[in-house]
Amino acid sequence: MVVGVSRSVRERERKSVVAYVITQNCCKDASCVPVCPVDCIRPSAGAGEFTGTEMLYIDPATCIDCGACQEECPVGAIYADTDLPPELERFQEINAAYFEANPLETELVPMPKNHAAVEAGSLRVAIIGAGPAACYTAEELVKVTGVEVDLFERLPTPYGLIRAGVAPDHLHTKAITDLFAKTFTNKRMAAHFNVEVGKHVTHEELLAHHHAVVYAVGANNSRDLGIPGETLPGNFGASDFVGWYNGHPDRAEDDFDLTGERVVIVGNGNVALDVARVLLMSPERLHKTDIAEHALNALGESAVREVVIVARRGPRDAAFSAAEFMALGHLEGIDVVIESDDLDADPADDVETAWKLEIAREYAERPQSPDNKRIVFRFMAAPVEVVGDDKVTGLRVVRNSFDANGKLVAGDPATDAEVIETSLVLRSIGYRGREIADVPYDAAAGVVPNDGGRVLGDDGEPIPGVYVSGWIKRGPRGVIGTNRTCAEQTVARLWEDFDSGKLSRGVQDRESLETFLHERGIDKVEWQGWKAIDAAERSRGSDTKRPRVKFVSIDEMLLTAKGTVGV
Repeated sequence: MVVGVSRSVRERERKSVVAYVITQNCCKDASCVPVCPVDCIRPSAGAGEFTGTEMLYIDPATCIDCGACQEECPVGAIYADTDLPPELERFQEINAAYFEANPLETELVPMPKNHAAVEAGSLRVAIIGAGPAACYTAEELVKVTGVEVDLFERLPTPYGLIRAGVAPDHLHTKAITDLFAKTFTNKRMAAHFNVEVGKHVTHEELLAHHHAVVYAVGANNSRDLGIPGETLPGNFGASDFVGWYNGHPDRAEDDFDLTGERVVIVGNGNVALDVARVLLMSPERLHKTDIAEHALNALGESAVREVVIVARRGPRDAAFSAAEFMALGHLEGIDVVIESDDLDADPADDVETAWKLEIAREYAERPQSPDNKRIVFRFMAAPVEVVGDDKVTGLRVVRNSFDANGKLVAGDPATDAEVIETSLVLRSIGYRGREIADVPYDAAAGVVPNDGGRVLGDDGEPIPGVYVSGWIKRGPRGVIGTNRTCAEQTVARLWEDFDSGKLSRGVQDRESLETFLHERGIDKVEWQGWKAIDAAERSRGSDTKRPRVKFVSIDEMLLTAKGTVGV
């Protein structure tokens, strides 16, 4: 049991009141925080502030059973404690443990007021991208009467990594798109899908039609390991594999060797856990998800029975969330193997770290079945070479250790190395943003240089009217909901510039933009076109009792969008 739970649980029993519990699907959107009448959800953050926890928590001793948080949660992560499914019951203890370590101090802060309405046509904003950062930015802007927003996305479909990055079995997480859909239906919001900035329209052309441009294009390039052998076939970024099984058009034709019994993943964040789970999940369970049809078929014939997750450090420093780590233990027919003897919590560990270590100890003590598939966590191991002649045959790793000062020390490749045999290596060690044409770029950090969202020029000064939001702004940190406070910060800077007259230049109107795009011959998809694609995918899924069967070809998407536009 998590240390320090008993007092709060007893308090709940004395109160005999139902408490609400935040569980695994928490996206840290924080929509629940302002609606709580007793201010018992933590941690909370202001615009541009990012909390260090993996999820939010509800204090069971303070909750008054009003249910407002549950109604507001966009991803279905909040349950009454009496309704918790068996696999989520432990979150009742975890929520209580957080407040044992961090006693609740209530301070009801007035909700920030929206900017006053502006004159129609006085602020037109272009947003580039259609993922969470872009959608939160658009939501924040269209709250203000008079603001017009044009959103540009290079694919015919919206939602970015919610559609192409979230694991297919995490359908609750994808439900946040219902929240974003409300923004897209606002009459002052226009969607321009299948329009690529830098190819169909330039940065300067956007500025000619908008007072401000916000780039929210993410950071989707997998980082390299920087070791010999990385060019061998069979070594991929985990993001490529994720895009493949999620049906991203850029990755649909990729070919991954699933004929071997073992896959090695380097890195131990939530993406690594997602990939391991998808690789080993039964075809029956995968069939209940929205995984791409080609991936469903390929994984159904896969020979993979073991996934080794290689981590340079120990379980205490693991990058995965405790909630996702715990969920692995509920996978039928899959053993979780922990290769570490450093699993004892330290008094200095925070609640989430202690929770990870406790779960790791439980996995280590579980009996294993030779008939089960396996997820093996190889901690304290550093990759030094991708092995093979004309394709990958293994990954060479060395054993790491800590010196007397707690510094990580790599073993000697000549004497302390081991080759993990595999035909497929997937890198999951972080992401970098891509350079944007005509916009400054920090190649070392993989982001656009900025100050709170204002893009900075080579002289370090803000470039008027140019902003960033999301991973291209702050780097690949946080979860879906983290983009809300990020977007709020960027939009706050934009309003400061608007109020000081820095965005007052004349620009062409929306009608002019539509004429320009038409004359350019762009095969644009609007919101109704996406709705047609969405409906067709859901219909295809219902035929086989699946949530949806995605289109993976842009041509198919365009034909579907055109066939029902305006209907």
